[in-house]
Amino acid sequence: MYSKEETQKLKREFWVTFAEKFPRKWVLYDTKIKDFSFKFYVDNKKAQVIIDIEHRNNDTRIAYFEKLEALKSILAEEFIADLVFERDYVLENGKTISRIWVEKLGVSVSNRNYWDEIYSFYNEKMAALELFYSEYDDFIKDIT
Repeated sequence: MYSKEETQKLKREFWVTFAEKFPRKWVLYDTKIKDFSFKFYVDNKKAQVIIDIEHRNNDTRIAYFEKLEALKSILAEEFIADLVFERDYVLENGKTISRIWVEKLGVSVSNRNYWDEIYSFYNEKMAALELFYSEYDDFIKDIT
């Protein structure tokens, strides 16, 4: 078991090492859509690559989600086959968002032996999501 400080230091080292091994600019929050972002997540059980749609207006949030859902078969066939779509995902703080994600189970940020496996997963899946987004962003953005 790590102390809080040791855990923070380890996570910081994890992310610095990832940035060194894959030195590129990820899209993440730079989608040009308000409250629509790509994220990396890791804990002691899993690693995830996520699209979060957190728009305050529920109708707008659902409209963006439905745009992505309309492209689900293309996403599965050409980019990432095992994405999970959840229109009404409830965060720990009680906020309801829409989330689409892919995960790798059985890995841990606390165990350096898994880091390369997590980094490869992140690089492969996020690159695929970004490629998808670059090809379909005009369609996704048009919710009028």
